[in-house]
Amino acid sequence: MTTTRRTAGRLALLAGAVFAIALVGIETRAQTAPSYIFDPTWPNPYPNNWKIGGVTGLAVDADDNVWVLNRPNDLTAIELHAEHSPPLALCCVRPPSMIHIDRNGDVIGSFDAPQGHGMDVDSDGFVYIGQDTVRKYDPRTGEVVAEVARTPERENGAPVGLRPPASRAPGEGSVGAVYRFLPRPGGPAPDAAAQARRAEARAAYRENYPPETPMIVGGLEEIRIIEADNEMYVADNYLGGRVLVFDLDTFEFKRGWGAYGKPLAEISTDDADHAYTPNGPMPPEFVGHLTLNVSNDGLVYAADRNANRIHVTTKDGEFIDEFIVAPGTGIGGSTGGVGFSPDPEQQFLYISDLTNNRIWFLDRATGEIVEVMGNMGENGGQFFGLHMIAVDTEGNIYTGEVFAGERVQRFVPADSPRGRLLQQLADME
Repeated sequence: MTTTRRTAGRLALLAGAVFAIALVGIETRAQTAPSYIFDPTWPNPYPNNWKIGGVTGLAVDADDNVWVLNRPNDLTAIELHAEHSPPLALCCVRPPSMIHIDRNGDVIGSFDAPQGHGMDVDSDGFVYIGQDTVRKYDPRTGEVVAEVARTPERENGAPVGLRPPASRAPGEGSVGAVYRFLPRPGGPAPDAAAQARRAEARAAYRENYPPETPMIVGGLEEIRIIEADNEMYVADNYLGGRVLVFDLDTFEFKRGWGAYGKPLAEISTDDADHAYTPNGPMPPEFVGHLTLNVSNDGLVYAADRNANRIHVTTKDGEFIDEFIVAPGTGIGGSTGGVGFSPDPEQQFLYISDLTNNRIWFLDRATGEIVEVMGNMGENGGQFFGLHMIAVDTEGNIYTGEVFAGERVQRFVPADSPRGRLLQQLADME
């Protein structure tokens, strides 16, 4: 009886999701990219009363299973009643930060590393998490087995190093995932003297750690493992973003570049060069929240989210092209995660958009937007803080949300066996 009710509910949800996704494409342009259907059957309910936090990393492994990096510390006290002893309610408890989900939607593994941003997994199953640097974890034990060198201090003075997880008193959560992003009304006027001291400290730090520093300097935004080259690509957010490449065996620095493929030493330390005004000219430097991915034919796509653009370079940083997406977008930008269509030529780029809550489908050869999917909302198939995107070998799209979304979802190609089945079930409603 419970299973029947759950299935009926999922199918009712699916009927609306298929309709909504189809309409978005019709509103914009004739469809040339693959069409997708929201799959309400994935994932299955999490075990152990888990309720996940914001998703800050997403990767598909060699077996087409999905790794989800989430922030358990995003959960508020009202979501953690089951952690009390005795429980105050039936739900929920914090999950581990790393969760491994198979193609059927079942959790097949997990470990609780300190929270981070950006992750990838190699063919041997080792997990790489962006924390204050890149750390390689053995998923069987959750232990760090290697890490990339980084500077011993941060530009803002925050601590460096692998710190123990934040205190997690049972049932006591944080202020939540949205609070710290909200503007604060009123408050004291900026202290000019304090601002001057911070600017002086920032200039001194940048002189001490120039743009060509061959290690991690800022925080991590994204990691991509390219085993064919035995290399790891890292998006370091120092100075708006630097593309850094490391040897996968030794973790030694090999090369890097900035916007338009410029050598690291030529990246400007002037904040004005890293500023963007919506619908304004493209800035000479990366602006912020740089993510990246590498295509099968050896091109690097670096998405500068806060400037609403994607830079295309060779693996050596030679600049090829710039794709601009929704240039009027402010408050966080339009170009988030980068995925590729599953065909051998990888004809399309799949770009997740945190601010507009869309997936943009771009022709990879021209940068032309050929389709768009999704809109903001809390229903299945909609997005509320679309942050991460990953694509498996069958073309299934996996998404991860932050803010009030805090979930992973799957979208299957409409012309796949599962897509056709889901469409048939939706048509029966």
